[in-house]
Amino acid sequence: MAVLRQRFSSVCSSSSAQGDSADPCDSASAFDPPSEQDHPCHSVQDSLLSSNSSFTGYRGVLNWIIILLVLTHAHLFLENFIQHGFLIDVKKVLEYLIEDNCNWPSVNLILGANMFSVAALLLERLQDQGKLSPTISHRLHLVNLGLLLLFPAAVIVHEPTISTGGAFVSLWIYTVLGMKLYSYQESNDWYRRAHLTDTEKDQIGSVPQKAHSDHLTLRDLYYFLVAPTLCYQRDFPRTPRVRISKLLHRLLEMVILIQIMVGIVQQWVEPIFLRSDNSFFSMDITMRVEHLVGLVAPTHFLWLLLFFLSHSFLNFCAELLRFGDRRFYGDWWNATTLITFWKNWNIPFQKWCHRHVYARLVEKDMPSVRAELLVFLMSAALCEYFIALPLHSCRLWIFFMMVLELLVAVFLRDYFQGNYGNGLVWLCLLLGPPLAVTTYFHDHYISFHRSHSKS
Repeated sequence: MAVLRQRFSSVCSSSSAQGDSADPCDSASAFDPPSEQDHPCHSVQDSLLSSNSSFTGYRGVLNWIIILLVLTHAHLFLENFIQHGFLIDVKKVLEYLIEDNCNWPSVNLILGANMFSVAALLLERLQDQGKLSPTISHRLHLVNLGLLLLFPAAVIVHEPTISTGGAFVSLWIYTVLGMKLYSYQESNDWYRRAHLTDTEKDQIGSVPQKAHSDHLTLRDLYYFLVAPTLCYQRDFPRTPRVRISKLLHRLLEMVILIQIMVGIVQQWVEPIFLRSDNSFFSMDITMRVEHLVGLVAPTHFLWLLLFFLSHSFLNFCAELLRFGDRRFYGDWWNATTLITFWKNWNIPFQKWCHRHVYARLVEKDMPSVRAELLVFLMSAALCEYFIALPLHSCRLWIFFMMVLELLVAVFLRDYFQGNYGNGLVWLCLLLGPPLAVTTYFHDHYISFHRSHSKS
């Protein structure tokens, strides 16, 4: 007993010696309780989950949500396999890509894009040599860009043998090319003006002036056209070398992501499409809601996978070309407003819009709010054009959905801030334009399925 009493007293003395660094309630001796006035156990504090708390350690909750989502969707996948069987078939994907063996309109269309690129370079050289005035050169550039936009649209609409996949790839290439060539001609005009004297700047409208032509080469132009950027400059930042391991890593990522996307479309989305033989436009309201609810999860997964695929593709191109600026997106997943999301979702496109559209409108004394609105409407129309034209179905659903998101961003931004604002952003991503895009593909799939079943 004496030994136990001695050990107990030593433990109490050591715990009281450490009382300054520990919690006063835990370190207090049972025989010598501290004064409540000197060592209070309570203070003014907010609960961790309250809105007034500054607590941010939600990693455990995030892990729990991830595990719950994985288990929930694993159950959905298992139920899908039990009900429909294994539906993944690569041959069905090739039906949307393969064209006539003797006539590949999408390939010919893509090769034809080189004409517009070379024409833009020749116009720049002629102006640089003084053979064209800036005004005439600018007008010819606009004609070249106008033909570049009309040419693929005419081929896609009037060429029946072009495949859906080929139409999408061709239109995407032409759209990107048009934005790049516009930046190319406008940036070169800025470079020429930067080398003029004040007297020459006053005479630039009547007397053609010569400028440095070191960068007006095919090599420089095609490097810019292939580089993962939309804004031209004469000297891009470069990395020291090409890392083969990074190239192979990105290539493997793209292959795996494409396979997963094909699997989700065929195994999950296609059975939902086959539940009805009618288009969304002719469905009753109950059937529309039922289809849309079923398509929310797979559509969102496809949208996220498309983002990761673009991440891998852009980094693959950047690594191959030793392109240094690889900030292709910001932390859009933390956006508390839709406006912040739009600014961080696609930074190359955002830079192009700000540099060549917004800044030019502001320079012409247009109010910044109106300029931002015009840029947004232009991007919404571009999204509608990019989806509707290859599918031969223009219903303006994507455009109006983006306008609706703009109204939500304007009128609800004062009510949804912080975490609530981020939740509203994710809700709009779930029920917004990606879901509207799926309705276009639903109607196209129904018409495609009907034509093949009849034949």
